Formats: sequence, structure tokens, C-alpha cells
Amino acid sequence: MRPPGAAARGRGAGSGAARVGLGLAGAAAAAITAAAVVLPGGGTPPSPPASAVTGPAVTGPAVTASQKVRLSARDVLLAAAANAGRQSETTGDWWHTTTVSRALFTVADGGYRVETRSRDEMWTPRAPGGEQWSRGQTLGARPAGEEDRRAWAAAGSPERVGVEVPGKKARMRLPMAPGEVRTDHSPLVDGDKVFWLGRNVTMKDLRGLPDEPEALREWLLRSYEGHDTESASVPMGSDVWLFKVSAGLITDMPVTPEVRGAAFRMLAGLDTVEVAEDVTDAEGRAGTAVSIEEHAQGGATLANRLIFDEATGRALANEIVVVEPGGLQAGLEPGTVSSSSAVLEAGWTDTGPRR
Repeated sequence: MRPPGAAARGRGAGSGAARVGLGLAGAAAAAITAAAVVLPGGGTPPSPPASAVTGPAVTGPAVTASQKVRLSARDVLLAAAANAGRQSETTGDWWHTTTVSRALFTVADGGYRVETRSRDEMWTPRAPGGEQWSRGQTLGARPAGEEDRRAWAAAGSPERVGVEVPGKKARMRLPMAPGEVRTDHSPLVDGDKVFWLGRNVTMKDLRGLPDEPEALREWLLRSYEGHDTESASVPMGSDVWLFKVSAGLITDMPVTPEVRGAAFRMLAGLDTVEVAEDVTDAEGRAGTAVSIEEHAQGGATLANRLIFDEATGRALANEIVVVEPGGLQAGLEPGTVSSSSAVLEAGWTDTGPRR
């Protein structure tokens, strides 16, 4: 799940906020996502997901030459669709998710890289009129690799490191130690809006989504306006937009198994998607990845990648992979995972948040 963002459009902070869910997209960091939960203003939002963090991140595996070979994307996705659609489902009072997001920054004084990590939980009520709860913790930054660790140690192992944030005059200082756990709650917008799926939607909307791929595609594209899921100023083709929104739907939204299967079938119909097998996410879990490329600001080409368990159709993680460096990803090698968000848990429960 994703922290609060701007109303009905993405992740910017603000009142009447819509919360972007897992999927692949990116505002400042050429991000990850497409689904979103709606929360009104007030309170402190949880830590930003990797997709919303500005700067390069390199958690997760690189894309190897063998993985770049185009496989039978349609066959792989149709198999995942069949497996996702046959999963059993037991609903509850709350839709609960736990995610770990990662992003990598370059330290301004030293040039070495550190990886930021954050853990976030969300509880969304099934019934209208309730409150949405979040619990988040910054897990602290750490050197991205052995060479970075040595550079950090040579700099005196600072407890905080300063990083440049594109578009910002002041440096951002990242703590190396974990932060405090923050718990927040807020009434649902209009009493029933729970996610952003191209527009703000209710739990009833999500549970009633079409379970046929073409009908689902038509439903989603009613909200497509020719630009990025994060910014109206960034043009975006319909296939990339649809991939990002659908990835969020598959990953962490409370849709039926049949709708999740329909989303996989819909992705199978996109001519521009590629599949890579034997991919490992940042949590060390093996899976299959489906991806689509987009041209980002600054000349970068990025792959939006959804990693899933083909046997069950269960989503594991969303990642942004550098195909051609540029812009915010300048200096990163092709194949570097620029940011990631791994799903540890997504499902129904009758156990609400601890107050």
C-alpha cells in the first residue's frame, strides 16, 4: 500500500488526499505505482514509498542479458491469471497490507551510495464510515555495497548523511539508525473513498470491478487523460498508464481473485510488455517479472517491473529498473534497480490496528 498523496491524482501531500497503492510509476524518482487510498488531510503520513523517493536506489537484482530476452509474455501472464483467479478468498473487517520500500541515494560529500528503507502497514475498513489506519517506521539508511561501506567508514561512519535532492536547494539528511514507529488514523474521504484507481473509488467499486479483461480495461481507461499517474504535466501513453494502474490493482488492492486474474489477462494483451523468469526481489524471493518501458524526464528509459509468484498469481514486489541512464538516474548502470517496494502481506483480517 501507499502513503497519503494528493487528492485523486497521486502522492503529493495535501488535504483530501488520495493514496497511491503499489504499482509502478514515479513522480520525482520515476516511481512505482498506480493504486491509491484516499485519506483526508491532517496527521503525519507514513514514510514515502520507494516510488515516491527522489534519487536512485539499487536494491534488488540487476536485469541480466538473459532476462532481457523476450519470453512468451502472453503465455506466462495467462498462466498467472488462471492461478490467481482460482485462489480462495475469505473476507474480513479490514484490508491489511505490510510493505518494505527501498531507495538509494548518493551522498553529497563522498559520492558513495546509501540505501534507505521503510516499513509501512495499512488497515482499510471494509465498511464505509470508518477510519483508515497506518503505521510506519523508517528503518534507517545503510551503505549500498561493500565499497560504499568502506567509504562511509572512511568518512567517520556518520550517523546522518546529506544527499542532494533534485529540484531542492537544501540537502536532505538521512539518519542511519531506525526511526520511531508512527501510528496515524483518519476518516475516509466522503465517508467511503478508500483507494485511487485512476480516480477515487469505494470498497464497493473495487469489489464490483469487471472480471473480464476487456471490460476491466475499458473501466480503467475511463480515467486516463493522456498523462502520468503522478503528474498532469508529464505525457504518458495508455499502455504504460494502464500497466501502472493494473500493477497496483494486482499487488495490494482488495479485489476478488477473479478480478486479479482478469488484470493479468489484460496485461497479456499489451504488445509492449516483456516477461523475465527467475527474478529475485529485494526480500530474496524468487519470482517471475512482467515489465513495460517508459521514457522518463531527463532522457532516462526505465522499466516498470512487477514481480509475482507465477504458481499463485500473488504479487511480490514492484520495481523501477534503469534501462538507459539519464535525469534522476544519471550515473546508474543499466540494469540497476532504481527503487523497489516489496509486499510482505496483503489480505483480509478481522483484527484491527492496535490503538
